[in-house]
Amino acid sequence: MATLHPTPRPLTTLESFLCGGLAACTAVTVSNPFEVAKTRLQLDGELQLRGGKKVYKNVLDVLTRTWKNEGIRGLQRGLGIAYAYQMVVNGSRLGFYEGLRKNFNQALGVDPQVQLTATSMGAGAMSGVIGAFLGNPLFLIKARMQAYSPALPVGAQRQYRSSFHALSTIFKAERFRGLIRGVDAAMLRTAMGSSVQLPSYIFTKTKLVEYGIMKPDSTWTFLASSSVSGACVLLMMQPADTALTRVYNQPTHKLPNGKVVGTLYKNFVDCLWKTLKTEGFFGWYKGTTAHFLRIVPHTIVTLTANELIVDLYRGFRDRSELAGVTST
Repeated sequence: MATLHPTPRPLTTLESFLCGGLAACTAVTVSNPFEVAKTRLQLDGELQLRGGKKVYKNVLDVLTRTWKNEGIRGLQRGLGIAYAYQMVVNGSRLGFYEGLRKNFNQALGVDPQVQLTATSMGAGAMSGVIGAFLGNPLFLIKARMQAYSPALPVGAQRQYRSSFHALSTIFKAERFRGLIRGVDAAMLRTAMGSSVQLPSYIFTKTKLVEYGIMKPDSTWTFLASSSVSGACVLLMMQPADTALTRVYNQPTHKLPNGKVVGTLYKNFVDCLWKTLKTEGFFGWYKGTTAHFLRIVPHTIVTLTANELIVDLYRGFRDRSELAGVTST
């Protein structure tokens, strides 16, 4: 006769991937308008000397004028491809993290259940790099779609009818190389953010419970931990995020040998240097407020929803397994 598990069976990597991706899709529905604002602010005044004329004043101005000129469609530009991107990136980030962390612990001879800072950050960074590599074509398309505005254009403008049209257009013009444009910056950006996202969330949650400040199963615990995590992610990844947006969106031209290259930047390091030289240090931090308004609710909803979705899924799975056992 089959025996029941005395403790809940851990989720498999695939189960964690799907739960994490679904949680991120829930979050991006809320955060996407701020992502649109962030993208446009990062491109506004690109490579102009400090004090140059800009299209937008601030994040509120972007949201207000986008709503006025483009409606809800403008505020939610790129939402469809954002869902696909979130499934890949956050599915990888949340799905692979725990397995990688335990493997790193075992490699060092440490109990897999122990939360070690070094292995936690390493696992976060590695799972983020995997997701960034897999999701790079999706992020590229999303950035270009969000940058496009028929009323108040900033940066290079490309009008795609759909995500599939964007994929086919880029592939026809640049082949596979076009789809992996900026992948080095994407991996750095995501590694920097992922290295602190889950470790800071777990650390904060653990300390809040350990010191009796909040209960382990409280929604307020999830929200507080997610807020701290979001702020840490923002601090780490903003310069790389600005460079990535610009590298993705820059105009391109074809060399005599047929190779398609960026017109403004050779790579993301060149982008960071030119931005610093022309716009100053704060050029790296354009769109920070919009990024904060995007990343904090996004992180809160993602991690909180992930906890809830995992609990719901585990309960459904365990009830199904119990029903299967009792029927035999």
